[in-house]
Amino acid sequence: MKTHKIHIVFAVVLAMSSLLPVLWKSKLQTEIALSTMEAEYVALSQACKDLFPFLDMVKELGNAVGIPVDKNTNMHVQVHEDNVGALTLGRLEPKRMTPRSKHYAIKYHWFREQIGSRNIKLVKVDTHDQLGDIFTKGLGGVPLRHLRLKLMGW
Repeated sequence: MKTHKIHIVFAVVLAMSSLLPVLWKSKLQTEIALSTMEAEYVALSQACKDLFPFLDMVKELGNAVGIPVDKNTNMHVQVHEDNVGALTLGRLEPKRMTPRSKHYAIKYHWFREQIGSRNIKLVKVDTHDQLGDIFTKGLGGVPLRHLRLKLMGW
């Protein structure tokens, strides 16, 4: 049986006139997944675990400097995922599962409840446009240049 351990990689960028990376992480998963979908879903859950406190901190900073932030204030947050299976499972209502995802540990499903209440969109991104690859893969000249320019907002 093939098992999967992938790097959990994410980058949090602020989109103003250009993209501004403010937080990124690259870490090897500690648990072994039985499928690529499970490994990607675990990585999605871990990314949200670090993203949500960051969003809360941004709201608190807004309040501290006099920018009114209330329940009607929305930040436009997108989480990019290149695995269709993980994306499909992440978009399901919190209590629903797929036949292949029933065995996933409950600790990875919590973020689905937060996605809707925080107005976060899970977005499919092409594998060649996945910004996290710049932090973990030994990319050649053309892909490296493409992702670097994309990260800089060009």
